[in-house]
Amino acid sequence: MRIFFDTEFTGLHQNTTLISIGFIAEDGKTFYGEFVDYDKSQVDDWIQENVIDNTLFLKKKNNTVLNSTSLNQYCHVGAANTIVSDLKDWLAQFDTVEMWSDCLAYDWVLFNELFGHAFNIPNNVYYIPFDISTLFKIKGIDPDISREKFIKESINKDSIQKHNALWDAEVIKLCYEKLMAKP
Repeated sequence: MRIFFDTEFTGLHQNTTLISIGFIAEDGKTFYGEFVDYDKSQVDDWIQENVIDNTLFLKKKNNTVLNSTSLNQYCHVGAANTIVSDLKDWLAQFDTVEMWSDCLAYDWVLFNELFGHAFNIPNNVYYIPFDISTLFKIKGIDPDISREKFIKESINKDSIQKHNALWDAEVIKLCYEKLMAKP
């Protein structure tokens, strides 16, 4: 199963911490987590305005833990250890998982870090991630293209939530589908 994912974090630096993570599987099943234990001292105005203000729950400044048992549409707000536990359960429903992201250098490292290190990721998750940016290049399209412009016919302009991890995961999925349909 291909799973498209994205992360939002406290900055482009080595000690960054996760704010949110979103996954959407080929079959439409989703997982979305918001972390209450990110390093708030690393939040600058840009992160606040463009990331935290685009979360579904953290922007409300209440740390109510939300939990859903549905493996189709899963949402959780809480500490990393509880989100990881639920993420393991969600990933377990798939026999094999092929992970896709966009400019995935930070995303993949942060995903692996959730499990302690790369050797601890779930056994059904393929250890080599795939990057939609590379697929753009292979298909002869400038990888710096606006993802939303590329899939403009597939999205509702009123619902754009750039820098929301679940939204970005859905955009990655739509880009992948359009790119794979291209000869």
